[in-house]
Amino acid sequence: MVKLGTGRFTYELSGDDWGMLPDGWRYKEATAVATDAQDNVYVFNRGTHPIVVFDSSGNVLRTWGEGTFTNPHGVTIGPDGSVFCVDNGDHTVRKFTPDGKLLMTLGTAHQAAVAMSGDPFNKPAHLAVDHRNGDLYVADGYSNARVHKYSPDGRYLFSWGESGTNPGQFNIVHNIVTDSEGWVYIADRENRRIQIYDSNGKYETQWANLSRAACIYVEHTGEQLVYIGEYFGGIETNAIGKRLGPRVSILDKNGEVLSRLSDEPFGEEAGRFFSPHGITVDSQGDIYVAEVSWSDYGSHMDPPRELRSLQKLVKVR
Repeated sequence: MVKLGTGRFTYELSGDDWGMLPDGWRYKEATAVATDAQDNVYVFNRGTHPIVVFDSSGNVLRTWGEGTFTNPHGVTIGPDGSVFCVDNGDHTVRKFTPDGKLLMTLGTAHQAAVAMSGDPFNKPAHLAVDHRNGDLYVADGYSNARVHKYSPDGRYLFSWGESGTNPGQFNIVHNIVTDSEGWVYIADRENRRIQIYDSNGKYETQWANLSRAACIYVEHTGEQLVYIGEYFGGIETNAIGKRLGPRVSILDKNGEVLSRLSDEPFGEEAGRFFSPHGITVDSQGDIYVAEVSWSDYGSHMDPPRELRSLQKLVKVR
């Protein structure tokens, strides 16, 4: 089995797509992944079943969401077990019970806000929940350089952000999380950085020693390590360059890099990634990485083919 990392940040890779999908099922591509308090794994994907729930050994527990979503993009588990699904194809955020009962919808399906208007939503990407009070933050993502804050019951509170490269500006608000103190971390993907804000949207700092930062997970206990999934940051002419992503970086709360998982360029060989689009970590320290390998690579191959899109990195203990 291939290993990545060194020292206490050493991981064994699952190899092919993780999870024991029955015959005839497919991810096509897993776009997001989240774990609940029992270490059950929720995979949001564009294949046969939009939500597939596994136990930590990869056994299927249940599926749901068929016929509900236009383009699955982001999934988040709230502290009460609620499941938030962000659909950037129909411009909505939906809240479900763990078994798929719809509880709340933010936005109106198939009614996009005017691009770059600052109004919710135009191709939203992800949602974060403040574990202290249940407040919601929506990364509104591809055609709107904004973060929108809502109360736990879905009441709109305020927004911040605009297009640009300065602090407080965004170039694809792609992923968003909060930590145990309520700080808001934003993967500002095409600006190749993480920006950090307080709960009122006030800019605090940024981490810029990254490739195209696409997804982020922050632990709420222990060291509260920060895990960042990064796309390839080079161009076609240096596609075999090293240390440009795709990779997973592990940082401490001060932004110091503790480990980089993979120095290699993109590829399907064991120990490499395609496009880490979603990331989560379970209570054992194991990392799950969802990759949009079909959109970025497989669909452009001749002939097109589906590639690995969900890996589990098991921490060596």
